Amino acid sequence: MSDAILGQVALGYSPFIDRNRSVTATRLTVIPLKPDVQLDISQLLAAVASVWPANGGQVSLNLASESLLQDLLRAEPSANLMVEVPAFMAADDANSEAIRILHAKGNTLLIKDRPLRELPRDVLPCFKYSIIDLADERRLGEVTAPAGVTRSIGHVQSGVRTIADMEASFGRGAQAVLGWPIDDAISTSAARGVRVAAPIDIQVIIELIGRVDKEEPIERLENTLKRDPALAFKLLRYINSPAFGLRVEVSSFNHAIMLLGYQRLKRWLALLLATASKEANLRPVMFAAVRRGLLMEELARNAAGDEEMRNEIFICGVFSLLDRMFKQPFGQLLDSLPVPERVRQALVDEAGPFHPYLTVVQAVENGSAFDLREAADAILMSIGDINRAELRALTAAAALE
Repeated sequence: MSDAILGQVALGYSPFIDRNRSVTATRLTVIPLKPDVQLDISQLLAAVASVWPANGGQVSLNLASESLLQDLLRAEPSANLMVEVPAFMAADDANSEAIRILHAKGNTLLIKDRPLRELPRDVLPCFKYSIIDLADERRLGEVTAPAGVTRSIGHVQSGVRTIADMEASFGRGAQAVLGWPIDDAISTSAARGVRVAAPIDIQVIIELIGRVDKEEPIERLENTLKRDPALAFKLLRYINSPAFGLRVEVSSFNHAIMLLGYQRLKRWLALLLATASKEANLRPVMFAAVRRGLLMEELARNAAGDEEMRNEIFICGVFSLLDRMFKQPFGQLLDSLPVPERVRQALVDEAGPFHPYLTVVQAVENGSAFDLREAADAILMSIGDINRAELRALTAAAALE
């Protein structure tokens, strides 16, 4: 089947975060590049199924096209596809039967925005959640939901950009939030040089990255890793995941170094560092870091980057949120963490050859077609090629989990 639709839309993604701060689904935003072009829903569903097959994880489809959404309502999406329906379409009697059929087939339906008129009596129960954007939240400023006041269905808060926003949304009774809670400011104390002590397991990873960077003997690396058996297990699990693509099972750290070499091993230590936090509120940050690394690597692969470049740009993406995890500015944080010069330029100076790729990733995360066009031009790639790289990266991320 043709994937021509990938050259006709901009794709963005963000996490669906529940009250336990776990990422339970991905929101895929689809924005037509030319509103007057007829889009093929079967091509879109095929592209979505390549990442989220019927027996795979959940994805919430946010289609910024009324005609495409009309087609989706009358298609047969697999039950793991959640469908977001604007209130004006949900209130239209012409869509009632399609909504009831999707609900009966097991698809989770979410209603967006506030209805201008009351929904048909048999349609409202079809929706599991309403999506309320933070900018439209009438209870903004309330710490908890008012006593005795309940919404007819559970709600999901969209537009969440900080951990403080996420906490406040859950306090007001949100069942989940949509967005990237990664924009909290670095504290003044951290900026002045007050270091945040890293847990022991994170200290071990940082030490290992330093030793691998110096290509120290395997015995010294193994002795360092033995201080944290759980870390060793997680590293081997990553290396043996389908995303890594090895044909033989890696049974030991020694075996890993023999098969991978120091430079490829360092990228997976970088991944471990970016996902090592046990703080629940940082789970969305870790979710973002993994996908940033994989997407930047795929973009570099598409640009015919060599293996050294791909390894370095992967590390750049994975490390791009370490300042949020450690609550330290990059200029200070990277003093104790060896990184390639091109990575340092991108993270500390917001410059160098890797920074435009990071800009592309941020445009994808924000679901901004305008920003994505501009960022795509900077790396001389088409929107279609970026979309294909994005889907490959999301597939690889799913294989890691």
